[in-house]
Amino acid sequence: MKGFASASSKTLKFRMPTADNLVPIRLDLEIDGHRFKDTFTWNPSDPDSEVVVFAKRTAKDLKLPPAFVMQIAQSIQTQLAEFRSYEGQDMFTGEKILPIKLDLRVNHTLIKDQFLWDLNNFDSDPEDFAKTFCKDMDIEDPEVGPAVAFAIREQLYEIAIQSVATARESRLSKKGRRSAEYPTASKAGGAALDLMKLFSNKYSVVRKRKEWDLYEPIVDLLSNEEVDALEAREERNLR
Repeated sequence: MKGFASASSKTLKFRMPTADNLVPIRLDLEIDGHRFKDTFTWNPSDPDSEVVVFAKRTAKDLKLPPAFVMQIAQSIQTQLAEFRSYEGQDMFTGEKILPIKLDLRVNHTLIKDQFLWDLNNFDSDPEDFAKTFCKDMDIEDPEVGPAVAFAIREQLYEIAIQSVATARESRLSKKGRRSAEYPTASKAGGAALDLMKLFSNKYSVVRKRKEWDLYEPIVDLLSNEEVDALEAREERNLR
């Protein structure tokens, strides 16, 4: 199974543990009383000139004040620079089956879910998983799928960064030790082999396991009043 590395394979060069090596970009900017929030993915190999083009087009399409152009471009460039700072560095590999959690609201749809993801399957596709998730849960809002996929990508990015730190610590210790948070072949044992049978090539995810049976997806449709109350609370928290 492609999703699992052999016991002798300990490191590879940093990249997103997905089929497409894309950077999750999150923007949350406020200028002169105008606020702009957005999330999307970016190809780190694209020329930097595309960032400015994107910023100008976004400000024009959304009729944002001109000051947003520089702020949008700078925020994207900063996040791309952070991602690129890890490129070329060793990243820990091994049996890594970790939980991905969803806790988000998209317009009137509230989603809570948790499942296990095979982080060594570099054929995984968060967008395909999100599409199937929305279909299975009868979610009609077209904005939910991209939001679910982005939430997964953000968590995979954080885990990939942690994997770089783990590889660095292993190298410095000269003992080849692995971080305790990652189940190794010896610790996972038969459980890892059982999970391998459940994984698919596109998104190595499994929901059923003895201690995970309680984590079933929860999808609620909120009323206008509930959405207003949540947004008011979020606004207060920002202040």
